[in-house]
Amino acid sequence: MRLHRNLVFAVVDGLREIFNEGKYADKVVRNLLKRDKRWGSRDRSFVAETLYEIVRWKRLYSEIAEVGAPYSRENAFRLFAVWATLRGITLPDWKQIEPTPTRRIKGKFDELIKIRKYRESIPDWLDALGEKELGAKWDKEIAALNIQAPVVLRANTLKITRDKLRSVLEDQEVDTEFIKGYPDALQLTERMNVFSSKAFTDGFFEVQDASSQLVAQFLDVKPGQRVVDTCAGAGGKSLHIAALMENKGQIIAMDIYENKLKELKRRTRRAGAHNIETRVIESTKDIKKLHGKADRVLIDAPCSGLGVLRRNPDAKWKLQPEFLDQIRETQRTILNDYSKIVKAGGKLVYATCSILPSENEQQVKNFLASEAGQEFNFIKDKKVLSHVSGYDGFYMALLEKKA
Repeated sequence: MRLHRNLVFAVVDGLREIFNEGKYADKVVRNLLKRDKRWGSRDRSFVAETLYEIVRWKRLYSEIAEVGAPYSRENAFRLFAVWATLRGITLPDWKQIEPTPTRRIKGKFDELIKIRKYRESIPDWLDALGEKELGAKWDKEIAALNIQAPVVLRANTLKITRDKLRSVLEDQEVDTEFIKGYPDALQLTERMNVFSSKAFTDGFFEVQDASSQLVAQFLDVKPGQRVVDTCAGAGGKSLHIAALMENKGQIIAMDIYENKLKELKRRTRRAGAHNIETRVIESTKDIKKLHGKADRVLIDAPCSGLGVLRRNPDAKWKLQPEFLDQIRETQRTILNDYSKIVKAGGKLVYATCSILPSENEQQVKNFLASEAGQEFNFIKDKKVLSHVSGYDGFYMALLEKKA
């Protein structure tokens, strides 16, 4: 494999923005890919995938390269040299890359992968927390969360069936396969930019992980109902709910971030979802107005995001123990307050993209023991672990308000 100077320099610049300036990897990649209009799809893939890989293995590579924060350009090039050496790529004779001690790099790698916190490239506190909460499962789970996530599509059944979508995509040279147990899902057989496809601009599909697609189905919605998605964000699950409701009834998509709801409005137009109304949560009054008025309520709660580390590897380095304490308190408050939107006989789903019981089962247990929770019956829950499913880690619990 021949390395091109402008591509490697882009990766190095991106690493420093992520590690030194705390920028989010996806935004850094998006900006880097605009750097040179002459880059083809292979060039763009190299920049994006190499950057994500080095971010994912930051601790391991830093230990091997004997570098740390703040990362100078020289240190960032050393990280790149470790990445290339471990993949058997011959390094060019550039002044930015010192003669690389190949044997020493491979020797240190063989030594460090015997220790989980280095092998899986995670902070000490996260390794201890994962073992405490998941026990023996943590070893397999964190390994699975370090594997690049597959690209999964959800057929927008307001416009097309899954089978027809597969045929349309094949005509557009996008190969996919069915996923057993996921009725609307198609998985790409090879990674590519599907957002430029005509099928996407026509609103035939959304990119949505298979585990995330389980949540709307878990809510057990019916056409004609009133559904409130309380933490809608950019609305991936709202759009799925709209499809399951066949555009009949009302979906109120709420969030505290107006910019995310604006993105949802754009997506609803493309998807042809006509029954979604967006509302910004500006105060507790916006929630109180809906007390006892919804057949279904989805609380896709803010969380640590540990279940989606495969697609957000930089989260490992941004997440801090004190944030987890704050987010658990936020989850308790949201569950207590937003549950009051459910009307008698209605149903509520509490969901997170976390794998930690303290954010999931324990939160539901605590809620059911509270005053507000006394009005609900526990129906069922589902925990999705990446090492079992092959997809994102997720949790969802279905509760029913007593009639």
